Amino acid sequence: MLNTGWRRLGAAIAPALLLAATVMPMQAAAAPAPASHTLATTTRFYTPNPDPGAITQIINLVKAKDIKDAFLIGDMILTPQAVWLTGGTPAVVQKSVAKTVDIAAALRTVPVLVAYNIPFRDCAQYSAGGAVDAAAYAAWIDGVAKGIGSRKAVVILEPDSLGIIPFNTDINGNAEWCQPRDGSGNPQPGADPATRYAELNGAVDRLELLPNVTVYLDGTHSGWLGVGDAADRLVKAGVQRAQGFFLNISNFQATDHLQKYGTWISSCIAFANDPEEGGWRLGHYSWCASQYYPANPSDFSTWGLTDAWYAGNLGTAVPTTHFVVDTSRNGQGPWTPPAHPAGDAQDWCNPPDRGLGMRPTANTGVALLDAYLWVKIPGQSDGQCTRWNPAGGIDPVRGIADPAAGAWFPAMALELARNANPAIKVPSFIK
Repeated sequence: MLNTGWRRLGAAIAPALLLAATVMPMQAAAAPAPASHTLATTTRFYTPNPDPGAITQIINLVKAKDIKDAFLIGDMILTPQAVWLTGGTPAVVQKSVAKTVDIAAALRTVPVLVAYNIPFRDCAQYSAGGAVDAAAYAAWIDGVAKGIGSRKAVVILEPDSLGIIPFNTDINGNAEWCQPRDGSGNPQPGADPATRYAELNGAVDRLELLPNVTVYLDGTHSGWLGVGDAADRLVKAGVQRAQGFFLNISNFQATDHLQKYGTWISSCIAFANDPEEGGWRLGHYSWCASQYYPANPSDFSTWGLTDAWYAGNLGTAVPTTHFVVDTSRNGQGPWTPPAHPAGDAQDWCNPPDRGLGMRPTANTGVALLDAYLWVKIPGQSDGQCTRWNPAGGIDPVRGIADPAAGAWFPAMALELARNANPAIKVPSFIK
């Protein structure tokens, strides 16, 4: 039975989506994928109930006789997207997950579950929170696992967890910015790299006990960590016992950049773990070529130099670590901020004029790339961005106070739908 949200959605966009269905044949359901930790190319992903703010926006657009934009938002929210798990007790998350995977199984689809509750999540930024300590986190992950049981699911394990590690030193010996301290200025208990890696390894081991779950760890994105740094952190977090890693969660990097970046990370893992040739390169992730060298990160035409480095240096090593890419908002690529005063332009935070990217599919045609997914819910705010004017209280680019993180942002939702690449196909009778 449809819940209230879906009934309201149907009523709101009946002039558009339901009429369109009479001339647009429904896609036949694919056969369910075989029980496996690898995604079949025929995988159909689950579409959760829409954000209530999206339904309100569609109703308002229909009332204003803006049927085309109502159709665009409707099409966007009817596209398979992730289900975010952000807290609650182990019992609560178990019940929630069980409900989701049961509905998805009944629909012969596979849900994408985002586990986002690790201690010191987002280092007290816009999406701060998480379990109180490692023991609480382990219990919470156990609740997630019990909720999934024998059902099929993709688990996106902790966005930002390897890009932002408390008191971490990167592969080049540089101390990183995330340093949470108590009121006396001392490091917070449990805020250290060893604890973070132990938490993630424990989560991988618990989830990989399940027969039909594919687990992916945080590989950041092509505009963030260098390849060697990403590979080093992923291995420490247990990626070799998982299906692989994810890229570009809640970001806007171009798909072709991410394809290369992910392939290079997998190649670097293989390079630095190959015992052949005397084992001379074991553990040397810092030797791996990346988007920063010999390639120029600002000139994609040079990225073939890094391709060539791996072609010439992998030797007997074979890349086997897979990855997935979040394409929910990268259809127009990353935003280039205008000239501005000194300070952080927060180019990741509600950038204007972005667009939806490639539709979710496990049929990517790219070796090692398991799927394009919509992980970040398009239309939900990244936070109250103040960019280079942190005391101003408003987003100086948009001229308003952005909604809080996770709240529906109608203006940005409409931008994403209108600027989708590939474009949303609107029936000719809708104007």
